[in-house]
Amino acid sequence: MAEPEGDMGNDPVLLQRFAAWLQPGPSAQDAERSAFFTDGVIVLDTNVLLSLYEYTQTSREEVLSALEQTAGRLWMPYQVGLEFVRGRRSTLESRKRALTDAASEVNKKLMAARKAIVEAKNLVCAQLDKYARAPEEIAGLDALVADAGVDEHLDRYRQEFKRHLDMLKSDHGLALGSADAQDPVLARVAELYGAAIGAQPDDGVLRRRLEEATAFRFPNKIPPGFSDSDKDTPLKSAGDFLLWEELIEHLRHLPPADRRVLFVSNDTKEDWYEQRSGSGSSRPWPSLVDELRRRAQADLRIETPPHFFGGIREFLDAELAEDTYAEIERVSEAFDVDVPGTRLVITEETALHLDPPEGLALAAFQSVGLASSALRAAAESASPSQRMFQWWLIGVTAQLGRRAAGDAEPSVAIAAATRSSRPPSQSWIPGTALSPGEWLHRDSSWIAPWFMDLLEATPQMDRTVLRGLAAQQAEDNRRSGT
Repeated sequence: MAEPEGDMGNDPVLLQRFAAWLQPGPSAQDAERSAFFTDGVIVLDTNVLLSLYEYTQTSREEVLSALEQTAGRLWMPYQVGLEFVRGRRSTLESRKRALTDAASEVNKKLMAARKAIVEAKNLVCAQLDKYARAPEEIAGLDALVADAGVDEHLDRYRQEFKRHLDMLKSDHGLALGSADAQDPVLARVAELYGAAIGAQPDDGVLRRRLEEATAFRFPNKIPPGFSDSDKDTPLKSAGDFLLWEELIEHLRHLPPADRRVLFVSNDTKEDWYEQRSGSGSSRPWPSLVDELRRRAQADLRIETPPHFFGGIREFLDAELAEDTYAEIERVSEAFDVDVPGTRLVITEETALHLDPPEGLALAAFQSVGLASSALRAAAESASPSQRMFQWWLIGVTAQLGRRAAGDAEPSVAIAAATRSSRPPSQSWIPGTALSPGEWLHRDSSWIAPWFMDLLEATPQMDRTVLRGLAAQQAEDNRRSGT
């Protein structure tokens, strides 16, 4: 426990007053480290709790069991609880989207490989025809690189890649819907904390803290949280500072002997860590240690999850397999705490309310050779009734590699048709509604009602192109398991 200035031995006042700045950064070998685990208040940042949704099921159980060793010392600021409850669905959606995008990207690359193989064969055949007049050899290459043969070989890779992606989905053990009331992770976290959760600050306190953050601390780059000052609202920008103020207030009300706090976070940005020039190393800002001692007479230690769980193993005898510890390190390094900045995904529900970026639907229209003036007008229309078609065309042309998607372009999860034994919903139309000459796999296909309406209103010259895109997308989704 830190002692008041003047009771710190015979050090000169200069060394006493700036002790936090003159001490080395925290180390795993620090003699006092164990006390933070056995006797301190332990505060997990939001990103540590959301990481629970990133682990495989086996690792998640081990991590939660390890956290149970700290029960009774855990305390959750209200700000952390709010961000955790609100951020669970985004974290699950981000993981699902990453696996779906990976499956789609694998399929694109395999399609590109197929095209490259055929083009390579055509190049060799052209040279044989030009310089050797070798029809038998050309026929042999044509047979070797027949469409069915190439597809059969690539299917072996496709199925193996798909198996690994499916394994990642099954190992995770959490469905997207589990972020609702029956969320098993939420239930375990609630049990861990019990009643040790901060109360909601009243509006007057919140307003004063926001004003201090935005008007004084952030412009002067006083940690924590100043790196978030550019977020879209002051409330979002000040999340770390609001957490910090809650922590100080909580510690003030504890007995002096209990004022020791271990803060665990994946966030190592410059608003928490001092980047030390020349050495390439960093340490938690000494000013945070100094402020906590000055305002709450408390000691502070900040650790990342890998160091923290290593400490739980060392000081609390928790069992963590090496594979689990490796996963903690991987998630800690990769975890993105800026959930609002994740890539926008357009679904059938959101497509109806969002206009595509200007000119993007027309670029998609032109990339596949659509030509009718009526369909071009639909691609350029500002009417909400055309948004589904526009977004689908943007998504399908990118998915099938007909055009290169921009870095900032939204991801589109809209299908015009599907190949499955059951329809996605009762409104979908069976493939038998189209004639055999118009649609393959009629008995195992379902067509979105909006797409059927689109086909009926489209001139014949473009109907074939649209049906081809929809059928190829359905097959692509079936192969990739999306």
